[in-house]
Amino acid sequence: MKREDYIEWDEYFMGIALLSAKRSKDPNTQVGACIVNTDKRIVGVGYNGLPKGCSDDEFPWEREGDFLDTKYPFVCHAELNAILNSTKSLKDCTIYVALFPCHECSKAIIQSGIRELVYLSDKYSGTKSDLASKKMLDAAGVKYRKLESKLDKLVLSFDSKDY
Repeated sequence: MKREDYIEWDEYFMGIALLSAKRSKDPNTQVGACIVNTDKRIVGVGYNGLPKGCSDDEFPWEREGDFLDTKYPFVCHAELNAILNSTKSLKDCTIYVALFPCHECSKAIIQSGIRELVYLSDKYSGTKSDLASKKMLDAAGVKYRKLESKLDKLVLSFDSKDY
């Protein structure tokens, strides 16, 4: 008889996005993204961080202050990194991300051909960036939905006795 307590596909791919977020050096916000094709194959992953060649120790991670003294002009969001790290065409793919994307990431999602967005949190709902994102996604026909999981958390173990 097969196991009954396995995770659903949405939980699996969101789990990959959440695990990817653990690579982020940002002390305040860690976001990951996972892009999946129609065959349920992962074709891109990313997390929020500095562009390749820019040292994590030489650029700011602050949230407030003069623009050039904050992280905002320098950090690439998880969605953009997943798109740029993709290995195949993103036409008709689904992107999984913990936070609903900002307007800049929504542009990249639309332009890449991604057709569905699955997210966990919409904590910036109603902001100008959020309203712009949703307006563009709706106009472009990109579906988006909040993941309603039966799981509160998923624990990974590196202890060899668990295998």
